[in-house]
Amino acid sequence: MIETLAVQDAKVDDLAPAALLALARDRKAAEDRAAADLLEVAARWADLHPPESIHAAASFTVPGCEHEEPIAGEGAPLVAEFCVAELGAVLGISTTAAKRLIGDALELRHRLPRLWAQVQSGLVPAWRARSVAEATIHATPALTREAAGWVDSQVAAVAGRVGPAQLDRLVAETIKRYDLAVADPAADPEDGYLHVDPRHATIDTQDVHYAGTMRLEAELDLADALDLDRALAHGAATLAALGSPEPLDARRAKALGDLARTQTALDLYKQGSTEARAHDGLPAAREIVLHAHFEATARGDVDGTIHTAFGGTGRLEEGQRLVLLDQVRAWCADTRTKVTIKPVIDLTAELTSPGYDIPDRIREQVVLRDVTCVFPWCSRPARGCDIDHVIPYDPDADAEGRPQPGPTTTSNLAALCRRHHRLKTHSAWRYSVTGPGRFEWISPHGHRFRRDPSGTTALAPAPPFPAARRTPPQVPPPRRP
Repeated sequence: MIETLAVQDAKVDDLAPAALLALARDRKAAEDRAAADLLEVAARWADLHPPESIHAAASFTVPGCEHEEPIAGEGAPLVAEFCVAELGAVLGISTTAAKRLIGDALELRHRLPRLWAQVQSGLVPAWRARSVAEATIHATPALTREAAGWVDSQVAAVAGRVGPAQLDRLVAETIKRYDLAVADPAADPEDGYLHVDPRHATIDTQDVHYAGTMRLEAELDLADALDLDRALAHGAATLAALGSPEPLDARRAKALGDLARTQTALDLYKQGSTEARAHDGLPAAREIVLHAHFEATARGDVDGTIHTAFGGTGRLEEGQRLVLLDQVRAWCADTRTKVTIKPVIDLTAELTSPGYDIPDRIREQVVLRDVTCVFPWCSRPARGCDIDHVIPYDPDADAEGRPQPGPTTTSNLAALCRRHHRLKTHSAWRYSVTGPGRFEWISPHGHRFRRDPSGTTALAPAPPFPAARRTPPQVPPPRRP
């Protein structure tokens, strides 16, 4: 203990290799201990906030359908929806990430108790246990409490002694073995592996590489996969024969894009002038609607002519990633491409509209100004958000001859995703405008956050709200079961 304290007090630059290793080991142990404690805190936070009904419980929305997934599996307690955001804000993470933290903690404590005990005793790092919990929560079909217990019994003893990839495989194999163990003995033993169709084609649109690429992952029927492989090989060979100097992998990737555009990227359908191609009756292979944001500056030529110059890099609205101006030029220059350029909008202008409804021109300005939902740490794109009146609109003000407290004007509007819009409406969270695109939030327990175009900043806590303000002003509307 004395030696450890001495290492902690010494300057890192003065430490010998052995002491540096000891310090690294101690810091990692402290990090693991803190992560285990945080799981316990998250579980206790859930205990203090049970929902009033199943309709008010936190859940994950499944894209493309009305189905919702619970944040933890069968047998774990439900959690009040609106308590999640405050924990996430205090931790500096999104509401979705906080939901996963609470769900993982409940899954471990109630459905994977052996693994939970290993985490609390320091034998298994919290991140490893959480990866197992994520697998059992989101397994398809959903795991019963007995099935989760089976996984727990098989995995807990070795979770701290194998690598992450091996642990993932072990969890997947354990779930499959359980499926086979409870299957009808008279059924085909392979049915346990085929009860879910594994085919899919997934493009990760949220992860755009700075080189302007996206990752595609697919699981295809055997015949389809072989056909696609042959098509890509043929396309890559065709590109090489036409003079492409790119390596094979790049040509195969480009051939896949050509397939998506009905092989029009090389203008194989019609040679000739641009005007002739525009009137050949074939549909556009690619449609580009530009929502790219580049800084523009006015520059003067030697003859006094003023023109606008754009910076070399900008922001692509889809995916919120950097994009090169040359990339945009290349996309627009491809043959059979329909290009729609949105008009320039002055984000500093104050736009106003009578009444409650928000016109498209004001909505577009707020979307471009806020970029994402303005709740602390939220990164949902503003284009898919609601536009909220920060100070609520009073529909009776005009009829009663009073000034409108919440006018439909740029400075009183903000982009909020549906989850945080409901949170602001039905809970004690409050926020105010402190400047163009700048907001200050106060949580039910007095924690303050500043949200501006650069991100979220935690501020000194405010005095606690009176007890009356902690009670949600309205009962949340029922949600679909």
